[in-house]
Amino acid sequence: MSAADEILDIVDENDVVVGQSPRGEAYARGLRHRCVFIQARDARGRLFVHRRTPTKLVFPSLYDMFVGGVVGAGESYDSAALREAEEELGVSGLPRPVPLFKFLYDNGSGQTWWSAVYEVRCELPVNPQTEEVAWHDFLTDEEVERHLPDWTWVPDGLAAYERLKDHRATGTD
Repeated sequence: MSAADEILDIVDENDVVVGQSPRGEAYARGLRHRCVFIQARDARGRLFVHRRTPTKLVFPSLYDMFVGGVVGAGESYDSAALREAEEELGVSGLPRPVPLFKFLYDNGSGQTWWSAVYEVRCELPVNPQTEEVAWHDFLTDEEVERHLPDWTWVPDGLAAYERLKDHRATGTD
């Protein structure tokens, strides 16, 4: 099954399931669904950053400071967070990612999804999926901040990153 054929729960503005749709159709029609964003840090506290492959359905070849992806039909946010983190980092046996907050991402142009943000410590050697990750490294927070203006970042990840900074600074979403 291709990524476009994966079945997703379609949700309303309150994150209540109202139907199901193949992923490709959900993207094409701008149907609201669910996603997870996991900030992965190594043993030294550095952040996993990567550039997406050019074959990704959404935001190909852009940089991201999260691993993650869509929540499958009937799957919980927590299960999706662990599955996506292990898949994209290429590891098994990660601790369960810690949920931080949820927000509704909406770019105003038909891309909208409920987004659950998590964090996880990955002290295992990573071996990212080559079909998902074109380049990766662990960067300090200062290095990430330095690259914010000169790298092209996925817009939903950037929105999650800004909300996460605010969350950590104020203790709120």
